[in-house]
Amino acid sequence: MAKITVQDTEITVVAYNDNDYISLTDMANAKNSESRAADIIKNWMRNRYTIEFLGTWEMIHNPNFKVVEFDHFKMQAGLPSFVLSASEWIERTNAIGLVVRKGRYGGTYAYKDIAFEFGTAISVPFKLYLIEEFQHLKEKEQAQLGWTAKRELSKINYRIHTDAIRQHLIPAEVTAKQASVIYANEADVLNVAMFGMTAKMWREQNPELKGNIRDYASVNELICLSNMENLNAVFIDQGIPQGERLVKLNQIAIQQMRVLEDDGNRKLLK
Repeated sequence: MAKITVQDTEITVVAYNDNDYISLTDMANAKNSESRAADIIKNWMRNRYTIEFLGTWEMIHNPNFKVVEFDHFKMQAGLPSFVLSASEWIERTNAIGLVVRKGRYGGTYAYKDIAFEFGTAISVPFKLYLIEEFQHLKEKEQAQLGWTAKRELSKINYRIHTDAIRQHLIPAEVTAKQASVIYANEADVLNVAMFGMTAKMWREQNPELKGNIRDYASVNELICLSNMENLNAVFIDQGIPQGERLVKLNQIAIQQMRVLEDDGNRKLLK
């Protein structure tokens, strides 16, 4: 679940069957009207154009849509006596473009295409701002997805790193506590080379934050860190002393971050 704000109105976006559905109920609350949100949605669904739009959308996206029932509603739409709720539309036609949820965050939700169309019933400016804010939400989610992928890559490379430590730096007979000290020490080689501080130093400087220093790294820092973990594993295999490895890794970190940041700036200029 996510929230977007459109013209001072907070609107809920939920995932349903791997698609985004936007709350029509929240959107209706943005309309300056004495009518309840449910009534605003019902009035919108009385319109013949709305029924044709909903039915056409379902025929394109829903192989189980009941076209006969749709035709029945289309013939009645626009008549003074015609009333249709979202629940009845879903039940009678097997529609998937609208969803009615109960309980917390309950209300009527619509697939984004339909929600954008409903936005016109609020106001044209509202519809345009809704599309803008929804697009911003998707851009943020894509950026977060990229960060998560890089974080997972860093974790995979860290396993390669720890395997090199286990094979070359940990003596045959050592306690679990002694081994953990060696692992932590080598992890801090990367932390110091990349971030300029050990894990302990970071925790002392950020007592209010949860997780560790790498959980707050940027995408570029995670890319660089993944490369450094692989390189440090190679350096360990080659028997290079820790002090020399730290200097090498720091130089590499500076160089790679400069390249990554410059590349990011070029993309922004484009």
